[in-house]
Amino acid sequence: MRKTLIAGNWKMNLIVTEAEKFFKAFKIQKKEGTELLFCPPFTDIPIARFFLDRSSIRWGAQNVYPEEKGAFTGEISAPMLKDLGCSYVICGHSERRQILGESDEFVARKVKAVLENDMIPILCVGETEEERKEGQTEERIGSEIRTALFALSKEETAKMVIAYEPIWAIGSGQAATPKDAEEIASFIRKTVKEAAGKKAADEVRILYGGSVNGDNISYFLKQKNIDGALIGGASLKPDTMIDIYNKA
Repeated sequence: MRKTLIAGNWKMNLIVTEAEKFFKAFKIQKKEGTELLFCPPFTDIPIARFFLDRSSIRWGAQNVYPEEKGAFTGEISAPMLKDLGCSYVICGHSERRQILGESDEFVARKVKAVLENDMIPILCVGETEEERKEGQTEERIGSEIRTALFALSKEETAKMVIAYEPIWAIGSGQAATPKDAEEIASFIRKTVKEAAGKKAADEVRILYGGSVNGDNISYFLKQKNIDGALIGGASLKPDTMIDIYNKA
């Protein structure tokens, strides 16, 4: 049985003092069967570790560089993140693909590096508004997934999380309908099955992301193939994130 995952992606928000205030205000009752994760900026990971270390809440990173060490000024490696206690790493978020030009092949290297360091990659996939209108959604998402899985074993694939984030919905206040999100989640699971077999496809967790809030989270989680959510702006407010978690 796949465990629900509610993941907050803070993006480039909250300095350390703001993160400290957030965690002091964030109080929840643990729910069996639902995992909670925060992916703060690199600078906030130590404070997240301080507050969350003795709790059931996990912390992760928003990015990684796919080499273990070397002359890569400004980059952070998977072993560095593992040493900080990270359990998850977001790979290939659309903002990195679009703004920073990361290719599917480069994202695939990140996914492999995360798995090799005993962490779980959250592979982000999704289509633009233009691709959606032109009927290219499955072509785009299928390519992103197949490239990421190419160098992985079936066992590695089964450990992954894949987050469907329609690019047109991120930060827009406009979410895909639960039905539309389920159709893509079903396609994602089918694509994983074709690449790595039924067992891996059954075990992979699929998240939805894109203007998720307390009002719509339960509708997404009622869908057969959606196992959680990757939450952006709403995860920056303790009360909102608590509401989402409680309704998951």
